[in-house]
Amino acid sequence: MNLKSILVRGTVVLADAARKLQSLQLRLTANELKDGAEHFEPYGFTSNPLPGAEVLTAFLGGDRSHAVVLVATDRRYRIQALKPGEVAIYTDEGDRVHFKRGRVIDIETQTLNIKATTAVNIDTPVITQTGRIVSTGDQVAGGISQIEHVHGDVQVGSGQSGVPVAGG
Repeated sequence: MNLKSILVRGTVVLADAARKLQSLQLRLTANELKDGAEHFEPYGFTSNPLPGAEVLTAFLGGDRSHAVVLVATDRRYRIQALKPGEVAIYTDEGDRVHFKRGRVIDIETQTLNIKATTAVNIDTPVITQTGRIVSTGDQVAGGISQIEHVHGDVQVGSGQSGVPVAGG
């Protein structure tokens, strides 16, 4: 048995991501078409590789009836020129999460949706933002509701009312 019968390069033809262990159809060297290759992925990470993505496939013990994809990559969309030690997650549409040197995380996308069932907690001394803030709910700052607050020292006419009252 030689190494050529154990490790083979190829490309993805089709992915079936509906299973617990993803199944890929592959085009291997010598134009061999292989169905049902199991795509092993690192714990906590998953992807649905596009047709044309490159794979390294193992045939354990040289048995060509059981293909296991060890890694799938796609040089067409890979972020290039990362600095040593940097890590990035990316898509073919240009979305990315880039863990940069200096403990900086850049997220680049058109829309970022965060869904939490209980709360989103941000613990930082300063938040800086650009653009508009749009909210369909209430904001509470310093114990004062933006929607439900009342003012003290209200004057009739064009005078100014007092500041919002906490708890009101």
